[in-house]
Amino acid sequence: MCFARGSLTAIRYRDEILRPLVRPYAGAVGPGFLLMQDNARPHVAGVCQQFLQDEGIDAMDWPARSPDLNPIEHIWDIMSRSIHQHHVAPQTVQELADALVQVWEEIPQEAICHLIRSMPRHLYNPFIMGKAW
Repeated sequence: MCFARGSLTAIRYRDEILRPLVRPYAGAVGPGFLLMQDNARPHVAGVCQQFLQDEGIDAMDWPARSPDLNPIEHIWDIMSRSIHQHHVAPQTVQELADALVQVWEEIPQEAICHLIRSMPRHLYNPFIMGKAW
């Protein structure tokens, strides 16, 4: 999802992500659905926490300063580096959105699978566990 204007506030997060996307997806998955989000301000705002509680959507506890164990964070890094390697940086939000779609489509599925398979190594690394948790 790309926001054409403004910042992601708690109200926007609730109204543009949680309500139209997360709630139906949680309903489709059914019991056992667990929302994974970090501690970004919009995610932990009272209005969003209340919405999740009212909808019966459980969110994973996420410790402060925890390592990025979500593979999507690494995909964002791959996409960012790919965009920066182009000679002309996107000048508008639409150009950036188009560039993101293009580089997303160029990521080999095997690279995504590799990141997912690497998560247990990160999870059980005593150095990470000792420092962050």
